[in-house]
Amino acid sequence: MELFLLRHTCVDIEQGICYGQSDVAVAASFEDEKNQLKQRLNNIRFDVVCSSPLLRCKKLAESLFGNEGIRFDERLKELNFGEWELKTWDEIYNSPEGKIWMENYQDLPTLNGESYAEMFHRVSAFYEELKTKKIDRVVVITHAGVIRIFKSMIEKQPVGELFETFKPPYGSVSKFEI
Repeated sequence: MELFLLRHTCVDIEQGICYGQSDVAVAASFEDEKNQLKQRLNNIRFDVVCSSPLLRCKKLAESLFGNEGIRFDERLKELNFGEWELKTWDEIYNSPEGKIWMENYQDLPTLNGESYAEMFHRVSAFYEELKTKKIDRVVVITHAGVIRIFKSMIEKQPVGELFETFKPPYGSVSKFEI
């Protein structure tokens, strides 16, 4: 199976803001970014189209593949940062809880949010279900954190290493054979 992971396009939010599962708008560059993705995909036919239901992914999925047949799946959402959603990373880091979390982000949950272990579990459940399907080519429109987890599972790399070495840009395509 060919798996294409698309990261959503740029968002309309100030740089340095934590927006995890918050529904933020896409940037003014959306149409250009979408058209570049369309060219990169070069009319590839996908058997299945899946997407995070968050607005920034949903809009891209519907713009690229139409409004019907897209499977929106909660498991494809970015990490839930709880009370830190829409705060600056500096605010988070400078709080006592934030400092502790940043030093142990792979093990601890965010403040009233989700841990990476919980996120890994839900993305893994989606991936295992996907592998049971008899399909040749699938595209998933999602977020950087989710893409890192997929890469970790497929290439059997610790996800912690990928936070330093693998940073999928907005509007990027990561392709895997599974």
